[in-house]
Parts: sequence; C-alpha cells; structure tokens
Amino acid sequence: MPTTTAAQRREAVRSSYNAIIQGCPTNLLLSRIGDKWAGLLLIALHDGPRRYSDLGRRIPAISQKMLTQTLRSLERDGLVTRTVTPAVPVRVDYELTPLGSGLALVMLAVKDWAEEHIDEVFRARERYDTELTN
Repeated sequence: MPTTTAAQRREAVRSSYNAIIQGCPTNLLLSRIGDKWAGLLLIALHDGPRRYSDLGRRIPAISQKMLTQTLRSLERDGLVTRTVTPAVPVRVDYELTPLGSGLALVMLAVKDWAEEHIDEVFRARERYDTELTN
C-alpha cells in the first residue's frame, strides 16, 4: 500500500468536498455566508471598521439579537475581528479580516447584480403570476 504525505491527504479531502451534499463542510459554509444578515454585514464592513451601533444604523431592519448573533458567527468563521476599547460606554469595533475582505468583494458583486437586475426580476414575476392566473 503506497504511503501518502500529509499534504496529499489534505488535498484528497479537499477535492472530495461537494457543496451540494448536505453535511459537507463547504455546504455548511455556503449556508452561513448565504444568510441575509451575514451578507449585509460583510457589505456594510467592506469600506472599513464600524462600531456595533453604526452597523445597527446601516442595517435598520436587523434586530440587536440578530446583529450580535451574526457578528459572533462571522467572527467565529474568521471573517470579522472584534476590538473592545475600554471606555464609558465600552466601544466595540468590527472589521473584516483578509478572508472576510475577499468574501465581501463577492457579496458586493452580488449586491451590484441585484440592484442592476431587480426590474427584470419584477417583470419576470409579473409575467409568471399573470400566466399562472390565466
């Protein structure tokens, strides 16, 4: 039986990933970054660090609970760093990591695509709904 190096074993595992299969680590990661709040927070942080309260103002529909949970998840995944500055009140800043910055570029491209094509999507929905009722 031939032996393999650690690098070869890691590459074999990596090449076996299939994001379409539920339970695959890449499927789980896609689910995490595909979350609406995660995408909006990555976009909100793309141009530099932001305070917790500033993020809440930039995304007014997000509750404090979801803001906190999503930031913690992004921090856990290595996409965001959290810096606490002792003051009264305590100052908490969030910033993208290099890994998060790369993903934010992808999310910005998706945001730009959505903004450019939303009218087409609305027209397609209208056509579909009209055909469905006829």
